[in-house]
This record gives sequence, structure tokens and C-alpha cells, in this order.
Amino acid sequence: MSSTPIKHSLETEKLTKSFGGVRAVDEATVSFQEGRINALIGPNGSGKTTFFNCVTGMIRPDSGTVTYRGRDVTGHAPHRIARAGLGRSFQLCRIFPRMTVLDNVLAGVRSAGVVHRLRGAHNPDDIARARELLARVGIEHLERSEARDISYGQQKLLELAGVLMAEPDTIMLDEPAGGVNPALIGRIATLVRELNAEGRTFIIVEHNMELVMSLSHHVVVFDRGRPIASGAPADMQNDPRVLEAYLGV
Repeated sequence: MSSTPIKHSLETEKLTKSFGGVRAVDEATVSFQEGRINALIGPNGSGKTTFFNCVTGMIRPDSGTVTYRGRDVTGHAPHRIARAGLGRSFQLCRIFPRMTVLDNVLAGVRSAGVVHRLRGAHNPDDIARARELLARVGIEHLERSEARDISYGQQKLLELAGVLMAEPDTIMLDEPAGGVNPALIGRIATLVRELNAEGRTFIIVEHNMELVMSLSHHVVVFDRGRPIASGAPADMQNDPRVLEAYLGV
């Protein structure tokens, strides 16, 4: 009996980005499994966030290709990539600090123009959905608060709700547990598992190894701008290439 072939949501081929003489991403060829929780780990400075930025159009790669669900999206603008179904959060939350929590989520409406979104031109269905998402992430009681007045962990949840408002198929999270208390880390992990069970693919950059190993199905390890190993979390914990990258052993 043959096993079901693994589908890949996101693939890169020889993706490269240099800053001056430093190759932050160095001919990275990597695949992430569709319908799974993928982790992207590696030492500080290994190119993970730059890789995210190249994939999502925040910066243009020098060379190589990015393919999302069979479609070449290399160098496309961030809004085009988002419309293709690829959403992301950032290492440092990107929110509108002087807007309310509810309006921050409404800013993620895929079909609306940015000017209309920021002017508060929303239909009742969008408002109802935004409130549902706030309830889902557990901060519905804060909808009238300005985003700058809620805790950093709550801002992480708010950013995730805004990403979900655009209805992405794949969600890239850059250090979702960074600076967050253990209770909210647990809440984020539960949300990721629930959303994955509903069919969403995740690609998560994270330094919290306990979270990575308990949450992910597939782990890709970066070092010096390129993948050096990939596989099941348990295998990566004992892979000599990974130990060398992290510990120099």
C-alpha cells in the first residue's frame, strides 16, 4: 500500500538575498508541508526573518524563486501575496497603535481598499466577523480599547486576528511566543492547533524549543542563510548538523 504523497504549500529554489557583502539568505532551497504545522528554526542571524521577508514580498530577493501552491510569486508586492492566500505576523507586532482593537482587525479585510479600511468604511458582515475573531483569540472584551493600551501578548493575539481576517490558507508567524507570558503562549499554541485542524498551514519561526517540539509536525533548520536539515521534531533534536549549528559540537 503506497503512502499519500506529501504536498507542499510553499517552496523556494536557490533563494538569495545579500546585504552588502553578507548573504543573509544563501541559495535556500526548501519546502514546507501543506496542511501541517511547520517550524523554521536556527541560531540568531541564520536568516530566518530575511527569508520570511523575501517570501512575503517585504524585500525583493536577489535571485531564486518563491512558489506558493504552484504559483510563482517571486518579487510580488506584499498585498498580492496576501491576496494569494499567504498571511504573516511580524517579530515585532505591526498594529495601528492609535486605532481601536476592533478597527485593527477590520484593517485586515481582504476585499476592501486600504483607504476605506482606515476610514472605517465597513459593512456589518465584516464587523460581525471581526468580533468573532476577537472572541476566538480571547480579547473580545478589549474591542474598544486603543491597541497601544493592551499588553504585548494581547497585541500578538490582535495581530493574529488581523491576519485571520484576510482568510489566508497559509499563516507565517515570526516568533509568536517572543515576549509573551506562559499563559498566553499556551493560548497561541491552542489557536494554532485548532486552526491547523481546520485546514490552515503554518510556518513558524520560533526560539522557544519546547513550543516548537510540542507544536510542529515538520521542522526546517537554518544556518548561515540556508537549510541544513529538515524532518520530524524528534529527529531534529538529535541531528548532528543541528547540534553543531546551535551548540558548536
